[in-house]
Amino acid sequence: MEFQAWFQCISGCEGHHSLSEVIYACPQCGSLLEVAHDLESLRQKRPDEWKQLFDGRKHRNVWPYGSGVWGKKEWVCPAIKNENVVSMYEGESNLFWAERLGKKLGIPELWIKLCGNSHTGSFKDLGMTVLVSVVKDMIQKGKDIRAVACASTGDTSAALAAYAAAAGIPAIVFLPKDKVSHEQLIQPLSNGALVFSLETDFDGCMNVVREVTKKKSIYLANSMNSLRIEGQKTVSIEIAQQFDWTVPDVVVIPGGNLGNISAIGKGFLMMEDLGLINKRPRLVCAQSAKANPLYLSYQNGFNTFQPVKAKATLASAIQIGNPVSYQKAVKILKQFNGIVEQATEDELGDACAQADRTGMFTCPHTGVALAALIKLVCREEIKPTDKIVIISTAHGLKFSDFKINFHESRLPEVVPKFPNLPIPVAPDVDQVLKTIDKKLERYTEWIKKQ
Repeated sequence: MEFQAWFQCISGCEGHHSLSEVIYACPQCGSLLEVAHDLESLRQKRPDEWKQLFDGRKHRNVWPYGSGVWGKKEWVCPAIKNENVVSMYEGESNLFWAERLGKKLGIPELWIKLCGNSHTGSFKDLGMTVLVSVVKDMIQKGKDIRAVACASTGDTSAALAAYAAAAGIPAIVFLPKDKVSHEQLIQPLSNGALVFSLETDFDGCMNVVREVTKKKSIYLANSMNSLRIEGQKTVSIEIAQQFDWTVPDVVVIPGGNLGNISAIGKGFLMMEDLGLINKRPRLVCAQSAKANPLYLSYQNGFNTFQPVKAKATLASAIQIGNPVSYQKAVKILKQFNGIVEQATEDELGDACAQADRTGMFTCPHTGVALAALIKLVCREEIKPTDKIVIISTAHGLKFSDFKINFHESRLPEVVPKFPNLPIPVAPDVDQVLKTIDKKLERYTEWIKKQ
């Protein structure tokens, strides 16, 4: 069965563009493009047939279908040759029932989609496998592409560098100087990318990469390239699949450049269009209060949008003041009865620590999502009885300085309620036992108060 996909304008301008064309915006109106699929041909399979196909590929080793992205190849990028797929078998990440944290927060059905349990430690792998695969396919067909390039706050650069290295394609990365963690910086360096450290913020890096990629031989890998969205939308399909093809009531997503909330909404809409689900979740976009242009626009009903100068935030990956996917995000939020909430530095730090005390190891962006959820439940905008999924976008190990500085009370604007430091004690068993008794007594009292 032959399936087709193409680029088209999100504002409705006429015209289709091949996925192998080097194009990022509508040539008529300048709006972003989106990947559209021939839904009529996809409907030739019944919903139960799609479910059976996707379930049968899960965690298998027939190339490339064991990947959480390429297991849905017909819905993602159907025309690409399998031999040109560049995959680390990304996706299929754990949907973790945060039972103890949920009980502490009064939310019995709290689930965390651990997208950071991926090859480079973030959800960005899901989109980058698609983009780099398409580039490899284009090069094989004779397209003159010398390199792929991105601006990044850390995780995008890691994913691009890894997948480009696997494909044997040069990668160029623009990072804001001293604004990404050491763990994030070392990833593209180790994978051999050409890394530029610019004295600016992400928005400034984005301006540079836009200019650089005007040369069509350098291919743009940021999320304004909607190939990325096709991979990231598989998170929604995985969530439904992991709930036996049912849908949660609420999904909370940290938002910076706003490609991910667009992607997750798109995944749910596609399942609905093809009859695999019969309801939509409510979507929540959570922003840092230091970089909150979508939140400010939401406050006036999305009637106006004004970019902001993003301030330094612990949630560095979403420190973006002029998100390129704003239009896409608003369109999705309106279709999903969406909410936008923000979190302060103290709120996100506290939320991370609460989660970690129940066995998790959260990145600061997941902390933003958790903090936003707590506020919405307290205000009764979301019911605590809802089945709620938090999208955890990156692994906490990429932000060790954030963790250490929290426990050492060295984070600006954060008053840690849950600090925990090593205990200096002499190598004397009696002294160790006395300290254990004393600390366990305090810990038991603290637990009872929670």
